[in-house]
Amino acid sequence: MRLLYLLNVSNPTKLSADSGFTFADLLAPALTDAGADVIVAAPVPAGDTRVGFALTTAPTTKYRARFDPGLNGLVDLVRRTRPDVVVANQIEAAPAIRAALLEAHVDALIAGYCHYLPFAFTGEGRLELDPSLNDGGLGRSVLLTFAAGLAACDRVLVHSSTAASWTAAAGARMGVELADNLHIVPAPRDERLVRDPADVAVPGGTAVAIYNHRLYAHYGTAHFTALAKRLVAEAPVQLTVMDLFGKRSEERVRLDPSPERHRAELAALEGVSLACDGGDRVRYRNVLAGAHFGIAPFRAGCPWSMSVIDCQGMGLPVIAPRTGWLAEHIDDDLLFDTADQAVAIARRLATDAEFYRVHAKLAHAATADLAPAVVAADYLEALR
Repeated sequence: MRLLYLLNVSNPTKLSADSGFTFADLLAPALTDAGADVIVAAPVPAGDTRVGFALTTAPTTKYRARFDPGLNGLVDLVRRTRPDVVVANQIEAAPAIRAALLEAHVDALIAGYCHYLPFAFTGEGRLELDPSLNDGGLGRSVLLTFAAGLAACDRVLVHSSTAASWTAAAGARMGVELADNLHIVPAPRDERLVRDPADVAVPGGTAVAIYNHRLYAHYGTAHFTALAKRLVAEAPVQLTVMDLFGKRSEERVRLDPSPERHRAELAALEGVSLACDGGDRVRYRNVLAGAHFGIAPFRAGCPWSMSVIDCQGMGLPVIAPRTGWLAEHIDDDLLFDTADQAVAIARRLATDAEFYRVHAKLAHAATADLAPAVVAADYLEALR
C-alpha cells in the first residue's frame, strides 16, 4: 500500500507545539514497519529517513489551510506519487483531493483524519462553533467546509468515542451520513515519554502539578488560571506551566493575543513557574519527570489531548474537568465539576500516598494501547 499523508503544519518553526506533526512523526515510521510505503507531504520531513517526503508550503494562516488547499499542487503531487490511499490530515481539503484524483486519473481511497473539530456539543446537545475558527464570523463557513470534507472521504478517522459521536452528529445535521465509514483510531503515544510507574516519585505531602497545554483563551485558560490561584493558596501544590509557544510572530499575536496575556498573568502568580522546553523532547521529558500530576485543559468539549497522554505515559495522574473526551478517558476519582472538588483531589494526590500510587499505575495503563505499532495496525485496518 502506498500511502500519501498530507500533513498541514501550522507552525514549522515550532514543531514541538504542533500535535499534528508529532502524530505523523510517530505514526509514519510505525506504518512503514507494518509494510506500508509512506510519503509525508509537508513543509518539513518526518524524522525517520525511511519515510518518503514531498515538500509543500506551509499555509500562512489557519484559514488558508481550510479554504485554499492548492488544487494545482495536489494534482502534480498525486501524479508524481500515484498513491493507493491519500490521508487528509486537514479534512476540509478532502473535496480538493477528490478533484485532484479525478484530474490526475488516479483511483485512490481518501481517508480524512479529524485531527481538530471546529465545533463541540454542549451537555444539552447544542452544537457550538469553535471560537478559535470564528474570526470575522468564519466559523459557520469552516463548519460547512468540514462537512464537505466528510462527504468527500471514503474513511473518516477520529481520536475517540466522544469525537466519533460528535462528528457523526454534526455530519448528519448537514446531510452527511458516515455509517460504517467512521473509525476510532487514537493518536499514538510518544515512547520517549513513557516510564514505569514504579519509578514515579510519590509526593511527600507537597506536590508539583504541571499544565502542559496551549495558553489560548479557547482552551479555557482563564478557568485554569482561576484554579491555579486556589491550588497554590489552598493545597500543598506548586504549579509548573509550560510555555509552548515562546515568542510568536506579530501576525499570530494580532489574530489572537490571548496566549501572551494569560502567560503574563500566570507568571505573576506566587507558587507558579513557567517552563519552556525549546522544542527539545529530552528537556520536555525532564519537566514532566519533575512533576507529580497533570491538569487537563478546560477547553469546552475537549475531543482529545496529546498533552494529557504525555503525562499519563510518564505515570502522572491527570485531574480534569468532567467534559468531552476527558470524562471518557480519565478515571472518575480524578474528575471534577467544581473548583472545590479540584482542590480536594489535588490535596489528596499530594498527601495520600496509596491513592497516588494507584492513580499513577492507572494513568500509565491508560496509554498501553497507544504504542505506535498498535495504533499503526488499527490505522491500516481502518483503511482496508
